[in-house]
Amino acid sequence: MDTPSTFSRRSFVTGSTATIAAVAASMNHRLSLADEAAKAAGVTTKINHSVCKWCYKGVSLEELCIAGKEFGLQSIELLDPADFPMLKKHGYDCAMVNYPSTEVEIGGKKKKIGSIPHGFNRLEHHDTLVELYEAQLKAAAEAGFKQVICFSGNRDGMDDEEGLKNCAVGLKKIMPAAEKHGITISMELLNSKVNHADYMCDLSSWGAALCDEVGSDHFKLLYDIYHMQIMEGDIIATIRDRHQYFSHYHTGGVPGRNEIDDTQELNYPAIVKAIEATGFNGYIGQEFIPKREDKIASLKQGVEICTV
Repeated sequence: MDTPSTFSRRSFVTGSTATIAAVAASMNHRLSLADEAAKAAGVTTKINHSVCKWCYKGVSLEELCIAGKEFGLQSIELLDPADFPMLKKHGYDCAMVNYPSTEVEIGGKKKKIGSIPHGFNRLEHHDTLVELYEAQLKAAAEAGFKQVICFSGNRDGMDDEEGLKNCAVGLKKIMPAAEKHGITISMELLNSKVNHADYMCDLSSWGAALCDEVGSDHFKLLYDIYHMQIMEGDIIATIRDRHQYFSHYHTGGVPGRNEIDDTQELNYPAIVKAIEATGFNGYIGQEFIPKREDKIASLKQGVEICTV
């Protein structure tokens, strides 16, 4: 059995240091206009409904805002501050603000610091990341939005223990700003088998250990159901065991990352019921890529499937 100093990346164990109440408090945010839209559409679930804009590249943000009102969509996420006025115009939340990034040259190589491959697991990224995130947190707070996404970065030869320690060092530098603004920074769990080869934060056990190391209720995980089904399965059991670490959820059909209906292997109504049973009252973000011609109809179906 591995000791804490010699663990492999598949030997992290669950910690239980946070409380359900703390997670619920950090997620208990929604705009009043979005509430009214949901009620008008007959949505009564405790779960709030969001969608990732990037999945609808052929649909403008305003078109998505208008269409979503018809079926109780309350948030459009992974957007930048330039998009916030449009959300405000239509009474939407941004459940997860996009990551900030900038291109810099390090060691003779250009890197997009803040992006999925170039995140918090390298000490040389931290000064840039602190500057980027302090500005992004301020912009999110001014708009009234409560979460900002972040990434671990790729391994690129680094072992997971070192990467975890490095991530914690960098994240602790921005926790004072996150706490000041009342914002949760959420690191996304991504699969490294199909979509994001070499990504470090690819297991919920590693992410939970990082949360324990950072030690702030303003740092949590974005539990992407699609990605974690590919990496480790046991979705409902993991939600039950580690929900205190999860501030947000994403959907996606497996295999293929398309519609979340009976064309794929996950039972989303059962998963949503398991999420609600933990006391979670935040957002589930639809992050599947519609393969049908009527993309909005697929989104509406996804919201209906997750309304239990």
